[in-house]
Amino acid sequence: MTTTSPTHPEVIAAPGARPPRGAREQRLLEPEMWGPALKQAFVMLRPDLQWTNPVMFVVEVGAILTLLFVLQALFSGSSSQVPVTYFVALDIWLFLTVLFANFATAVAEARGRAQAESLRRTRQDTPARRLRGGVIGGAIETISSRSLGAGDLVVVSASEVIPGDGEIERGAAAVDESAITGESAPVIRESGGDRSGVTGGTVVLSDEIIVRITARSGESFLDRVIALVEGAVRQRTPNEIALTLVLTAFTLIFLIVVLPLWAMALNAEQYMTGYLGLASPLHSLGTDVPTLVALLVCLIPTTIGALLAAIGIAGMDRALRARIIAKSGKAVEVAGDVDTVLLDKTGTITKGNRQATKFLPVAGCSAAELGRLAALASLADETPEGKSIVRVYREQNGGAELELPRSAESIAFTAQTRMSGVDIPGARPIRKGAVDAVRKYVEGLGGRVPSDLAKMVETIGSAGATPLAVAEGDRIFGLVVLEDILKEGMAERLDRLRRMGLRTVMITGDNPLTAATIARHAGVDDFIAEATPESKLAYIRKEQAEGKLVAMMGDGTNDAPALAQADVGLAMNSGTNAAKEAGNMVDLDSDPTKLIEAIEIGKELLMTRGALTTFSIANDVAKYFAIVPALFAGTLPWLKAMDVMHLHSPTSAILSAVIFNALIIPVLIPIALRGVKFRPVGAEALLRRNLLIWGLGGVLVPFAGIKLIDVAMVAMNLAA
Repeated sequence: MTTTSPTHPEVIAAPGARPPRGAREQRLLEPEMWGPALKQAFVMLRPDLQWTNPVMFVVEVGAILTLLFVLQALFSGSSSQVPVTYFVALDIWLFLTVLFANFATAVAEARGRAQAESLRRTRQDTPARRLRGGVIGGAIETISSRSLGAGDLVVVSASEVIPGDGEIERGAAAVDESAITGESAPVIRESGGDRSGVTGGTVVLSDEIIVRITARSGESFLDRVIALVEGAVRQRTPNEIALTLVLTAFTLIFLIVVLPLWAMALNAEQYMTGYLGLASPLHSLGTDVPTLVALLVCLIPTTIGALLAAIGIAGMDRALRARIIAKSGKAVEVAGDVDTVLLDKTGTITKGNRQATKFLPVAGCSAAELGRLAALASLADETPEGKSIVRVYREQNGGAELELPRSAESIAFTAQTRMSGVDIPGARPIRKGAVDAVRKYVEGLGGRVPSDLAKMVETIGSAGATPLAVAEGDRIFGLVVLEDILKEGMAERLDRLRRMGLRTVMITGDNPLTAATIARHAGVDDFIAEATPESKLAYIRKEQAEGKLVAMMGDGTNDAPALAQADVGLAMNSGTNAAKEAGNMVDLDSDPTKLIEAIEIGKELLMTRGALTTFSIANDVAKYFAIVPALFAGTLPWLKAMDVMHLHSPTSAILSAVIFNALIIPVLIPIALRGVKFRPVGAEALLRRNLLIWGLGGVLVPFAGIKLIDVAMVAMNLAA
């Protein structure tokens, strides 16, 4: 295993690299989920469970009424002009409609439970070596991890499981966090920084650490993750509640419309019988309770009512598959409505380490000689900046290698000297570092500062870069230009956010001049220079006061106030516990650009819900043309003109509509679980696309589907 210095915590290479993300993704419907999901679908027929979904509760009540009507017809011997098998088939498909809706929710929950089970297997009652009295250096006692309380100090050595969430008080170690993140590569955790947080259930691979427990047993991060992905603590989001109320209102409206139809149909029968002078009364399906139930079920928004819960659960599930733990469905939903995004410059917009890009010699010196001196001074420099200087020299000299003699002495960088370099016996010392530090060094040796140096430094600074001066003895040869390198594709990703209608704000500790230059190159809309926790918090509150929703990502304790204030606070898993507690999402990959992915997942959730709602409501148009003519075919012949599908018979028309209404639910389950793919276009374009695909599709698909079902029943001699 290759290790890294504890002072530079980063992922360390390990055997068994994680396979490509796509290869690890769970299939949409795992066969082993079907059995438990189907069983749960039957359990959810219980009225005390079903009433939470008002639309499907009405369908279930209608199915029960139809069942009672069928039983009464069978046992009383009452006759009807339509075969009793029609009523039996109708009732079966009404119950199947409810079962399909329950199955959609059960499958979504099963996917969460499957992930929860894999996490639960990592949680165990582990022994904990607690320091008595909470004093480092005190006596150690071994207790159960379930007995630990907040504030306890525990010692964890190599190969031991960390017994609870906490902060490292002393030491540094490589930790296997695959139980939480799924990554096979260990990470360095150490005291005193933003990577001091550790999670219960993870394993120490090397060294020994002392951890201060921050969560009681049963309240750890892993416990909360399990409860969330299981759906045990899932609460419906405000938008989901609002849509449920709208669907309930639609259901009540259609119920009020359908109930008077029985009296209207009865009066129509009596009038037409008398008008035609018939001996026996005309009969229309409008006086049959099961048919009126079928009409109600087909007209109320059963499709979206059946899939609404599954869409919400699947949204959190998709976030988890993107390795984002959402602490609530609301967090995912709000991410889709965000207006302003705050992004850290270092590590998010830029690569995180300044890189040498070119050598600028002063008058009278050559770039080649300047590059050679800078590279010699950097050969022993293991920092990213030092390595980049050597790399630029090699690129400019055809891959030429430089070597220091064994007798050379490397001079390390210190905060006091702000320089580094090399002393070679028999040659003048070489130094590189901050311009003012090198200037004082040269002047101390009796040298002179080149007249054009100040102008060069000003030019580099105004371009958003950082100059390093290089000197040999008492002579300055020029400057190395260090730049914050934009991440590949970052400009395109920021443009993608802009096309979503989002405003991007860069957060940086740089001075305003440098920040403005980097912001211009990156293409962000605004920036916060010389950022402090107070300035971040003030900016978020200002945006929110203007009615905007703000998203932010952070990892340090100093980010906690802003993360808590933001509408979407995405904390890095590698960060402190304070940051993870303050945010409403946690990125298990600790990828600074994951905030963009979280926003896209939120927008997918909103788009999926909107698309299927549009499709569900548009479905009603075709059902009007199928059912209404069939209801009054015997008493109001002029309604035959509405039968544009030319269905076989009134009973066939009604049954075909009910069957289609039921079958469309399982057909749409994969879309509800996978989500409607998000495209970064404007709101108007999205609305047009939504209406064209899901609105027009919702009108046309039922016409074709109902007609095909009718033809199939006739072909199989099932139509009366």
